[in-house]
Order: sequence, then structure tokens, then C-alpha cells
Amino acid sequence: MARPEECYRCGGPTCGFVYDPERGDKKGKIPKGTPFSEVPDDWKCPVCGASKNSFCCMEASISAK
Repeated sequence: MARPEECYRCGGPTCGFVYDPERGDKKGKIPKGTPFSEVPDDWKCPVCGASKNSFCCMEASISAK
């Protein structure tokens, strides 16, 4: 898994999917190695369908604790 500052967690109410750039998103046709900033704005969470702007940087959520 990539460093927390590179990973983004879905904010969907029951989801929690983590976008890891080292894995990409096969279902969404996002290749491995794609940073979250380069994921298209119309991309959706592969688990719950939430929009990209529903995701929060994992580093921010760790710092908030």
C-alpha cells in the first residue's frame, strides 16, 4: 500500500473503499501508478458509486485523530 498521503478513502456513508495509487482501479480503468490527482473528475467509487469529491486524503483523517 502507498503512503497515507497518497491514498484516499471514500466518504460514502457505508463504504470506506481506499483508492491506492499502487493498485489503481481495474473496474474504473485507472492504471496502477496513477496518483489520485490524475484520476478523472467523473470517476466514481467502484464499491458504492460515490463521486471523486467524496474522497478524503487518508493522511488528513489520521492527523485529525
